[in-house]
Amino acid sequence: MSNRKLNVFLPLLFAVVLALGMFLGHKMPGSNNGGATVFFTKPAKGPLQEVMDLIKAKYVDSLNTDELQQEAIEGMLAHLDPHSIYIPPAQLQQVNEDMDGNFEGIGVEFNITADTVNVISVLSGGPSETAGVQSGDKILKVNDSLVAGNGITPEKIRKLLRGPAGSMVNATILRQQKKVQIPIKRGVIPLYSVDASYMAAPGVGYIKISKFSATTYDEFMKAIRGLERQGMQKLVIDLRQNPGGYLDAATRIADELIDDQKLILYTKGKDFPRTDYKTKRPGMFEKGALAILTDEGSASASEILAGAVQDWDRGTIIGRRTFGKGLVQEQYDLDNGGALRLTVARYYIPSGRSIQKPYGKGHGDYDEDIVERYHHGEMVNKDSIKITDTVPYTTAAGRRVYGGGGITPDIFIPFDTARFSPTLTAIYTRNAFGNFAYKYYTSHKDAFKQYKNAADFTKQFQPGNELISEFKTYAKTDSVPGLDRLNAHDESEIRVRLKAMLARQLWRTEGFYETINADDPMVKKALEVVEKDAPLK
Repeated sequence: MSNRKLNVFLPLLFAVVLALGMFLGHKMPGSNNGGATVFFTKPAKGPLQEVMDLIKAKYVDSLNTDELQQEAIEGMLAHLDPHSIYIPPAQLQQVNEDMDGNFEGIGVEFNITADTVNVISVLSGGPSETAGVQSGDKILKVNDSLVAGNGITPEKIRKLLRGPAGSMVNATILRQQKKVQIPIKRGVIPLYSVDASYMAAPGVGYIKISKFSATTYDEFMKAIRGLERQGMQKLVIDLRQNPGGYLDAATRIADELIDDQKLILYTKGKDFPRTDYKTKRPGMFEKGALAILTDEGSASASEILAGAVQDWDRGTIIGRRTFGKGLVQEQYDLDNGGALRLTVARYYIPSGRSIQKPYGKGHGDYDEDIVERYHHGEMVNKDSIKITDTVPYTTAAGRRVYGGGGITPDIFIPFDTARFSPTLTAIYTRNAFGNFAYKYYTSHKDAFKQYKNAADFTKQFQPGNELISEFKTYAKTDSVPGLDRLNAHDESEIRVRLKAMLARQLWRTEGFYETINADDPMVKKALEVVEKDAPLK
């Protein structure tokens, strides 16, 4: 281009650049605050960060600013709902492991009594069993760290035993008064969420789900297939004391129970558009009689599953009113290694009801709700249940149901308040059942070899007077009161619970539930209901 032509276009080029600069300047932060526009500015700090910076730089004494920040975060969250929480970095790994359904370690269950780490049970097929660790062993040292008689805590021993899969743990074990050195190669240890699955009666399967983790659906499907091979035609699902977990796990299980193209739930929030979750494909158990067991500890994902079954009249809900958590959280990782679990939406079950109980009176009032239910009489009398949402909803068959505070069961089973006797309360709080069962089992191992499985044990083993007398002697040394004047109920409870804890020593949670459920009124009622298989009205 010639100089003459360039001179013609230069004024036009400057005009375009000037106009573009004015436009961009108008759009930049700070352009309307009366000051000059600066093209490259840092975003303004909020007052919270300003205060933190000033405290770090100017405060008269040294402070742990991490603790200050945690308290500030928790203070903000206290003004939100009770389920928006901050997870500190030190707790995040354990929280994630619990929800992921596995961790990396050696595969033993232990307890600590009198500063001694006792191996309660060894995971079948896990690293410790492969290495030769046995129930009844006492762990004295982990690598070079002495753990016996050293003020050891469960958290400390877990840190010593857990580590990357493939790494080694050199454990010093005390077995029958002899020290044994056992090298153990760590592996991936499953954290099961299906605690038990067995045939509770001819043709009736039972599945206990303790939480909804990343592995729950696969565990549930494995249990269903196993029970169907044993002739299952009817099913009882136990969700008592299940605090919930992953939404996906609950909806996938619901899809196995409810036929196709039915709404399971929908979610929506201020910045969270409505999302529908529907059944998508033929399920494994869409036709047989179904009962769901719930109580005041059944929350969140448990309530989604129970609510969908109730709203579609697919089965019978048996037990007590559920917790009442109808909020959806998403977890956001933070730069400090912690996480924020923030409520982003509410969920609504097929009838359109929200089952979230009120929380407007503060977290303290919310946390005391279960205690208030007990004092109000709701645990023993269905007519005492407070309905906070008086707008009625209807199930697919036209039955009236209510929201605003959990799922109210179709069949109510009262709480056994007699279990709060001073003697039983002392036994439970001291873990006397578990500690004694471990001690008794390890000194009578050969006597238990005659039982092939939990079903065989449940039918044949009876806690005799000699066992009960030995337990009383043990419990007295732990300052349990009233053992010489037990009433009939307390004595019966002791026999039932001891039998179940001994079954747990042999077959872990599977054995515990198969044994304890034989005398459980809620399970008995569920078996009666599914065997009748009468339609709900």
